[in-house]
Amino acid sequence: MARPASVEIHLAMGILLLAFLNAAAAAAVEPEWLEEFRYVKEVVVTRAIEILLVCSMFGGGLFLIIRRRYSSRQCYLLDFACYKPPAERQVNTELSIYFSAMQQPINVDNANFEWRIYRRSGVGEETCLPRCYFNDEMVATLEEARVEMEECFAAVLDELFRKTCVEAREIDIVIVNVSTFGPAPSLTAWIVNRYMMKESVKTFNLSGMGCSTSLIAVDMAKDLFKVYRDSYALVIGSENITANAHYRGNNKSMMVTNCLFRVGGYALLLSNKREDAARAKMRLLHTVRTNVAAVDEAYNCVMVKEDDKGFPGTELSPSLIQVAGDAVRKNMAALGPKVLPITEQLYYAYNMICIKALKMNLKPYIPDFRVAFQHFCVHPGGRSVINGIGKTLQLSDYELEPSRMALHRFGNTSVSGIWYEAAYMEAQRRFKVGDRIWQIALGSGFKCNSAVWEVMRETHPLQSTVWDDCIHRYPCDTRNNYPDDYCKRWL
Repeated sequence: MARPASVEIHLAMGILLLAFLNAAAAAAVEPEWLEEFRYVKEVVVTRAIEILLVCSMFGGGLFLIIRRRYSSRQCYLLDFACYKPPAERQVNTELSIYFSAMQQPINVDNANFEWRIYRRSGVGEETCLPRCYFNDEMVATLEEARVEMEECFAAVLDELFRKTCVEAREIDIVIVNVSTFGPAPSLTAWIVNRYMMKESVKTFNLSGMGCSTSLIAVDMAKDLFKVYRDSYALVIGSENITANAHYRGNNKSMMVTNCLFRVGGYALLLSNKREDAARAKMRLLHTVRTNVAAVDEAYNCVMVKEDDKGFPGTELSPSLIQVAGDAVRKNMAALGPKVLPITEQLYYAYNMICIKALKMNLKPYIPDFRVAFQHFCVHPGGRSVINGIGKTLQLSDYELEPSRMALHRFGNTSVSGIWYEAAYMEAQRRFKVGDRIWQIALGSGFKCNSAVWEVMRETHPLQSTVWDDCIHRYPCDTRNNYPDDYCKRWL
């Protein structure tokens, strides 16, 4: 019996469907090379992720190490304080000459000479002398010299610790710089004893290095920070006027210091802790030290000695200004590449090539450091020193104003002078965040030292400074208003 045609059709369609399903199943089976490719891909991706994780961990650790090492090389100035002697220690020109006359047989020629120095020095009528000058006997003893230092250091350190809210036992390094007074126990030992500092504190005394020792101490602290990480360094400086009381002889080159040097002192708190960057007042960028003591004329231009009659004093050579100018120029040459823009360096290099290589008759080009700095703290060693450095650097009266006013109000305070200038600029609210300050200090030897600071925090309007009671009177005329014949009539 024959099958119906519809059955055959259904059977054919079933066969075709089975064939299609078999073909589809066969197509769904992946070839071996594709499976191997996927396996290799998974392995490569896994290894890449592992390598990336290892590299990121290594890079992060390296970054932290570099950041820690870099931050430990930073030197932050948290704050500073300057010494303000008691008002009863102030002396004017007349009283200064009286003190000189009382310590030696009255000599009209010597008195007239000191009078002329006073009139041209730029020193004002409110500078201060130590306690021994106000005693009945006016005798400069070792005890009086020690009292002068203790009064000064106690005042500035108490104020500094109050400003910074740092405890004395947190201090890791103490550096004291007093050129002409070195008692035993040392002044650093007195500080450690008074403030009960920890047993591991590192102490250093710098002496005999002249008026530029302040920046030498800062440079020393910066170098110590490379070894001692996360540390506080206390830098304290002054000059002992009692130990170098008025020169009593007749050597005029040794009488000049009687008219210039006055009581003063300062204290700095430095840190290399990364967390102190937010509250630091300034950051140290560069220090440059120039020592020209190899030249006999420079070595002998400032010297503590005895005259032919045995009176001790400090002799200032007539070549002092020339030696100071040469030292400043050498210091400028070393500092210039660190701070000057490339255009000023190219001008200077071109000028030197024309003069030395091509033998052209050109005037030496002096770079304009005012493009690199907004503020200048010139060593207030005397009016001639300030004017000489100002002329060399082509500074304006406004830029020299802090130096002249510090000399007028406080006299030549030796190592402290540049910090009285910084306090003056703070009192006038001159500092702005990002400003750069160039401090220039000169000292016996002969040395010229520079420090470059960057302002990180503006002065708070209510913060006190050593100028608070008199800043409203400055700037002022620094000329002496006594009549020409006043000294003659007084004698």
